[in-house]
Amino acid sequence: MWLFALFVAVPIVEIALFIQVGGWLGLWPTLLVVVLTAILGTALVRRQGLAAIRELQGSLERLSDPTRPLAHGAMILASGLLLLTPGFFTDAVGFALLVPGVRDAVMRFVRARVSVRSFRMGPSPSPGPGPAPDAAATRMPPRRGPAPPGEVVEGEVVEPPVERPVERPRRDGPSGWTRR
Repeated sequence: MWLFALFVAVPIVEIALFIQVGGWLGLWPTLLVVVLTAILGTALVRRQGLAAIRELQGSLERLSDPTRPLAHGAMILASGLLLLTPGFFTDAVGFALLVPGVRDAVMRFVRARVSVRSFRMGPSPSPGPGPAPDAAATRMPPRRGPAPPGEVVEGEVVEPPVERPVERPRRDGPSGWTRR
């Protein structure tokens, strides 16, 4: 029900803001402001999105919890969508989501209302062809770090089949998409 109310309320707020700002600034300056916020927002989203990707990569390389960079990346993506949507209210929310402190506050708000029931780290048995995994092996928790000296670790390497690129005959002349 709250989602329906949101889809009804946001356009009404946007229309009211367009009328107010349009009456104050005029038609063309109002449209210019909307276009400029979209351009500025796109540049900021791109910059912060790249930073979030670098933070996520660093988190995965350190084998640390990637929750924060993933959540920040998702909120930056939502911010980009809001900034590309024409309107003053959506622009205000989009620009607010570009502030790291606001994103942290949203994360705390969501974390307080979400409970994780299970979490499993490591590969899960795949239902693909081949023998089923050993039941004892699936119950063992994954070990972190290198094996102690002198311990033998057994394993099996399965290489995926090599896919060869399909060679297509080369045509001389235009591709059909362009004309000379």
